[in-house]
Amino acid sequence: MQQAQHNGVAVIGAGVVGLCTAYSLRQAGLPVTLYDPNPPASQCSSGNAGALSSRSVAPLAMPGVLRGALSMLLDASSPLHIPATYWWRAAPWLARFAVAARPRRVREIAVALDYLLAGAVDSHAQIAAELGCAELVRRTGQLHLYPDTRARGQDRIAWELKQAHGLRLQPVDRGAITDLEPAVGPAYTAGVFLPDEGWMAEPLRYGQTLAARLAQMQVERVPARITGMHRTAQNWLLSDGSRSWQAGQVVVCAGAWSGALLGGQGYRVPLESQRGYHLHLARPNVVPGRVVVLADRKVFITPMESGLRMAGTVEFGGLQKPPNERRAMLLARHVQAGLPQLRIDAPVIWLGHRPCLPDSLPVLGSVPGREGLWCAFGHGHVGLTASANTGRLIARAITGELPATALAPYSIARFG
Repeated sequence: MQQAQHNGVAVIGAGVVGLCTAYSLRQAGLPVTLYDPNPPASQCSSGNAGALSSRSVAPLAMPGVLRGALSMLLDASSPLHIPATYWWRAAPWLARFAVAARPRRVREIAVALDYLLAGAVDSHAQIAAELGCAELVRRTGQLHLYPDTRARGQDRIAWELKQAHGLRLQPVDRGAITDLEPAVGPAYTAGVFLPDEGWMAEPLRYGQTLAARLAQMQVERVPARITGMHRTAQNWLLSDGSRSWQAGQVVVCAGAWSGALLGGQGYRVPLESQRGYHLHLARPNVVPGRVVVLADRKVFITPMESGLRMAGTVEFGGLQKPPNERRAMLLARHVQAGLPQLRIDAPVIWLGHRPCLPDSLPVLGSVPGREGLWCAFGHGHVGLTASANTGRLIARAITGELPATALAPYSIARFG
């Protein structure tokens, strides 16, 4: 087996979290090597909705959410779908999800998410400016829409929780909606405008530009899928089955594939892929001026440099199940309820694997009993938003600037 010498920090995963982590580590003066079999930011990081939501502190598991989830599961066109053949696999995750929805736990999760997400739009704006692509971070706010005030009221607890953590919002009626976005159809008469939130105009270009800068900073990228990790007396030995590399410290940023790596270290992390789809139009006839969210349908509509992206749905099914084109095309029907003039002809269909944990918190920080092993994965629906701050927190922790207690709420130890 070929073995390469390397005593710096190995970052496993070149998605946006891994790229931001490598960037912060390199800025701190540490030698870094990136490991990923795929091109940088080419997987889930390339196809996300682009939203930068710095106050998205309400977890997916909110009080009462299970009642709504059950009704959605019985509707084949709903934003949530679990194939009948996957229920037995999803059941333990759903049980933990239910426990995380207790009011006290929700408040704890919100505090932890606030610490992770606060200032995220500014963090990305700073990185983009350093990379010479400041135009990618847009600050025209986000518009979240509901059919009526009653539907908006059903999300009242989540909005109040976000406001308690500093979110500035403006309730809007039909007139204000059309002032902001004239193309929104009459099916939506109430909403919430978030003036301080933002969006990324092209997540793939952002990730590619960051990867190019890392190369200039002497960060080596190794196109390998790490399948094994072993601690020796001096360092870590990483392997892809035919080659091996040494590293003084390791940061696992492999998204939905991280669970298998930690399993080899004796940790069973309840990590699921919430398979998300998007439709992309290269030349749309309707282009909103900001992120528009059809909140009742859980669909994000984002104008991007390369066209219009329509993202949403939550589908369980693991990492191997092929994309479901029929499921993806449900997005077209949902979007046209909000933008009835939009022509959706022959869209590009994409599927990505959101790495989700049942309590909506990522796994961050050191791994107990495994000196030099660190985690930064499981960000779920806020991976892009949280990536810049995650990188900075991990770099500060590794260099000893951040006390270990700061990352305790995200520790892998919470899963036993």
